[in-house]
Amino acid sequence: MSIMSNRWTTFQRGEDELREIEVLIISAQDLKNVKHLTKMRAYAVVYVEKDFHMAKTQVDEHGGTNPTWNQVVKVKFHAKLAEKDVLAAVNVDIYEHGHVREKPVGSARVLLCDVLKGGDASDPVDNPIQCLTVQVWRSSGRPQGLLNLWVPPTGRFLMRRESLSFSVKEVVEREVATSLGGVKIGASLLVELLYAMLLFFF
Repeated sequence: MSIMSNRWTTFQRGEDELREIEVLIISAQDLKNVKHLTKMRAYAVVYVEKDFHMAKTQVDEHGGTNPTWNQVVKVKFHAKLAEKDVLAAVNVDIYEHGHVREKPVGSARVLLCDVLKGGDASDPVDNPIQCLTVQVWRSSGRPQGLLNLWVPPTGRFLMRRESLSFSVKEVVEREVATSLGGVKIGASLLVELLYAMLLFFF
């Protein structure tokens, strides 16, 4: 094989290198009710490259327009994407689980460049709590609802855990904001996150 062929093979492998990150989909609130006769059953689909790989949460059977998932999903994408496209993002599409068809509820996104900072996943200094509350948008372009999620800066949580269970289920003071690491989150949500950290280490 020629030197040129070797270089081309190396380039192709570099382009095809994949990265997998973990995303904690916590909850949503004040979503559009697309199921009027019965309570809405919502789930979330998470992806960076929709045509390449998607992950899905379980269906929330009880929360209606305020679903709680508390689920870690793993999302794969081409590693070079974040370098090539500054608009590359973690996308979350929320659907209503129906017997006949799935109804879209809304979508939210977080830019990869805003959340992935690199570092050592086992070092708490490189991997602090990074909870975000982002706007959910209807397909019409109107804002409706909020999504709470946690993306570790290294792309990996300190410990392997497929699902984080929070003790606080009723979030009644999310509008009362506090600051943690430069990110504004609701006071009750902060309690949930601190409890989750205790579950991590104990």
